[in-house]
Amino acid sequence: MIHRRIQALIRDRLAHIPAVALLGPRQVGKTTLAQEVAEGRRSVYLDLESPLDLEKLVDPTFYLSSHQDELVILDEVQRMPELFATLRGLIDQGRRRGKKSGRFLLLGSASTDLLRQSETLAGRIAYIELTPFEVLEVPASQQTELWLRGGFPESFLADDESRSLTWRQDFIRTYLERDIPQLGPRIPATTLHRFWTMLAHVQGGLFNAAQLARGLAVDGKTVVRYLDLLVDLMLVRRLRPFQANVGKRLVKAPKVYVRDSGIVHALLNIGDYEALLGHPVSGTSWEGFVIENLIAAAPLRTEPLFYRTAAGAEVDLLLEIPQHGLWAIEIKRGLSARPEKGFFIACDDLKPARRFVVNSGTERRAIDRHTEVIGLHELAEMVGKL
Repeated sequence: MIHRRIQALIRDRLAHIPAVALLGPRQVGKTTLAQEVAEGRRSVYLDLESPLDLEKLVDPTFYLSSHQDELVILDEVQRMPELFATLRGLIDQGRRRGKKSGRFLLLGSASTDLLRQSETLAGRIAYIELTPFEVLEVPASQQTELWLRGGFPESFLADDESRSLTWRQDFIRTYLERDIPQLGPRIPATTLHRFWTMLAHVQGGLFNAAQLARGLAVDGKTVVRYLDLLVDLMLVRRLRPFQANVGKRLVKAPKVYVRDSGIVHALLNIGDYEALLGHPVSGTSWEGFVIENLIAAAPLRTEPLFYRTAAGAEVDLLLEIPQHGLWAIEIKRGLSARPEKGFFIACDDLKPARRFVVNSGTERRAIDRHTEVIGLHELAEMVGKL
């Protein structure tokens, strides 16, 4: 069993707040983690995709009131939006009788829908995102395996590479054919699969709606809607550009990453490490892997961004860390790769507090008096301790 780092954070929030929403894509381990959090305390679990559990909530006020002294875990809660008004009333009733925390643990796999529905719980709920396994949660010796297979538990823990790839391909098919159609207007599974695969091919590139629209034979607004959906499902990251008055023309389009590296490789049918090293996506796949792990390790309220000027000055990842300033991070897979001139120009523009070049090794050394080369695991540990 791999210990999830955010378990302590969930317990802390439940000790002080009536409701906690745990957000993450399907199959990322939300239910397993919720059951671990519930160990040692009275609790009840309801899956809102189960007809039997839905039957219990025909009169939700009556049923939930009978469990007012227990932690109620509600899985796939975005499927029952009308429940949030009931939760608000029960939380307020509990506050009046002295029950001010630890009432509800809500599990959701569609972030925007859940946030929109839970507006009625403002001031009563905390939000926590559960990502796939991170480098800080697995042995350092398995970092390459984590990059290849991705962090979804069933994929990472599979018996061999073939089973891992099969699980990821089945995961993609299930999302397209069963899960996404339940969330809103019908989107052809074949079209969305092509779009998702296109994003894997241009991993880490600037989002160009017109170019993708031509490839799919749809209009630009439709492509933006597809992207919004995958971002909402926490399967794709839209990394915003840094905007500041630095006297230069800045790129305004976001960069787009398929968030889990294993899903990138499954979409491109990359089955083993040798095939990955020989594929053109290996560099940008590593870049996305590093970005996701550093964002996951960073303190709460850290703002992830990138910087690029029209002239080519660029920083792969900027972390605006509360009380620690701006950190500039260049990402290189090769051990001997040095940052390009554009990185140093960008740093002169931004004056970051710290500068790092992250590679796939473990050695830490200085390039100059401002810039260090460092391995991903060590930098993630450093960021996680802030």
